[in-house]
Amino acid sequence: MTASEPPSATPEFTASAGGAIQQPMNAPAEVASEAQQNQLHLGPPPRRGPGLVVLGIIGVVALSFVSLFVAVYVISAIGTDAFAVGGVLAVVPLAVVFFTVRWIDRWEPEPRLAVVFAFLWGAGVAVLLALIVGAEIENVVASLGGPGPAYAFFASAVQAPVVEEAGKALGILVIYWAARRHFDGPIDGLVYAAWIAGGFAFTENILYFGSELVKVDGEGAFLLQMFLVRGLMSPFAHVMFTACTGIALGFAVRSTSRPKAVGIFAVGLALAIALHALWNGALYFVSDFFGYYAIVQFPLFVVAIVIVLYLRKQEAKLTFDRLAEYANAGWFNHDEVPVLATASGRRQAMTWATQHNKRAAMKAYIQDATRLAFARQRIITGRDQISATTDEAVLLGAIVEARHALTGAPHPSA
Repeated sequence: MTASEPPSATPEFTASAGGAIQQPMNAPAEVASEAQQNQLHLGPPPRRGPGLVVLGIIGVVALSFVSLFVAVYVISAIGTDAFAVGGVLAVVPLAVVFFTVRWIDRWEPEPRLAVVFAFLWGAGVAVLLALIVGAEIENVVASLGGPGPAYAFFASAVQAPVVEEAGKALGILVIYWAARRHFDGPIDGLVYAAWIAGGFAFTENILYFGSELVKVDGEGAFLLQMFLVRGLMSPFAHVMFTACTGIALGFAVRSTSRPKAVGIFAVGLALAIALHALWNGALYFVSDFFGYYAIVQFPLFVVAIVIVLYLRKQEAKLTFDRLAEYANAGWFNHDEVPVLATASGRRQAMTWATQHNKRAAMKAYIQDATRLAFARQRIITGRDQISATTDEAVLLGAIVEARHALTGAPHPSA
């Protein structure tokens, strides 16, 4: 290896291109030969139109107004001071969710615009839907003679889980419909679900913390206890619920059978509602919350961690297998695949790039190669194939540009 070459790494997975329905197009002869020297000479990548970006900006602006409306409603309910204090306290669990989801999303990062859209949907639209439906149900109950002794349990263990999880699930579906090229599997579904749930929990926590602050409690003991339970012990509660829906949709989009896909999504949503109902309903039957948390909720959280780690490993394996197919067609060196498609290889590559002041180019190279692998997966499964083929061409060009920047090879047009 020369000083100008990125490092190789030992493969963690075995490439299995034989399972592909169709092979990627072969690289041109001059590209294949130059690829062995890490120098591809092609023209600049084609550019996509701004349509999706414009649509995303419009969506973010619209959701910002909805979130502002919800914020005004919360302020009118608890007051400015309580809103400010509740907001500060609510930032703590939000920060925990933010850094965790960012780590989960490192392998193939989702577009920032889509992530912001997801957060605003949870913080604004999902909350607004829950408020509207809740108000309508209260009106119906009042017209029937007022709430009975079981109404509090119904509202907490039935109404809230169904309405809130349905509102959050609708946001995941909107993101899929609007940006399906960025919705490749369960990890993507998990990330979008987590951001929607994080936004919802943020607004809900402001309301809960602020409302508790407004109550008469000279020592603030109940507020401290609520912050301990909601802010520190269960910052991922809503994320765990809604993640069931997001992961299920991620598996559903890979299915070639529409009825099966709908069924998978429905099962995920039902599981999200059930977990939410378990969390809320248990409080009416459990006398020792902390014991219940240790026996039931904490193990569920551990199971969730194991699932996330497994899904990340599968995502890495998919990347390795698809890039190996491009290597067989001449677009990559075979020893580049483990560099681009394993965690250890990426760390070595980024270390090399940092030492040679090429960190940005290496990061772009890794990200574009990963997106190429997922575009390839969409092609061979027949999902959104026209768009995926276009993405393939764009990403191959982008990879060539990144390779030029890494190797310092002169561009043919120069």
